[in-house]
Amino acid sequence: MSKRKKQSDGALAGKVALVTGGASGIGRATVRAFADAGAAVAVMDLDERGGEAVAREIVERGGRALFMAGDVSSAEDCRLTVERTVKALGGLDILFNNAGIIRRASVLELSEKDWDRVMAVNVKSVYLMSKYAIPVMEQAGGGVIINTSSGWGLVGGRRAASYCASKGAVALLTKAMALDHGERNIRVNCICPGDTDTPMLRQEAEQLGEPIEEFLAEGAKRPLGRIAQPEDIAQAALYLASDAASAVTGISLVVDGGGLAGSG
Repeated sequence: MSKRKKQSDGALAGKVALVTGGASGIGRATVRAFADAGAAVAVMDLDERGGEAVAREIVERGGRALFMAGDVSSAEDCRLTVERTVKALGGLDILFNNAGIIRRASVLELSEKDWDRVMAVNVKSVYLMSKYAIPVMEQAGGGVIINTSSGWGLVGGRRAASYCASKGAVALLTKAMALDHGERNIRVNCICPGDTDTPMLRQEAEQLGEPIEEFLAEGAKRPLGRIAQPEDIAQAALYLASDAASAVTGISLVVDGGGLAGSG
């Protein structure tokens, strides 16, 4: 922990953020980045051990944080999480819809159950969390919503049919929400990461039956010559959450080391 640089610039001082999928990977890195920038952070995840650990870490470092176990595909869990965040932390200014899963399969290989689960966690969750968060933001005079899409939400990928469909939906849902809620001072953007060294990326290798080191090496074949770290994506989320992006809404911010630079 001591090796992690603390960015205590106060960019989010006085703000309250809610991060779904905050127990690991990109979500965990973003919880830390938001807290370092002065925000109080609520963490939602099914992983109770990981979620409680990151919230405790923030508190031990002098910040404000709490963990709430919940399923982002459940309307009741989403409603309760927003309500508890507002009650415990005093409001809700920033929602990072980051929770996501992947099933590496073509439509022929994919079960209907897996299709439904991917769409529920990756897309329905954005709708549900936003549905309950937006009225709180409107009452407060504005807010920020950030959604996690993917490079594969902008271009296709092999044996990832449900994931590509879900992340493409998130990218366009982001644009629609930006149009619907901009006049109430709510900015809505999405981040499109490329391969990022997270537990989910390693799960992909397992699903495909590929050696992890070979899988990661293949993912590093892009202009910058490396896959991203969770902190790289967290910094993009911090920018979109801050006043530095006060005129930015409806965009898909690609953070992929140049992986899509030669596409389209």
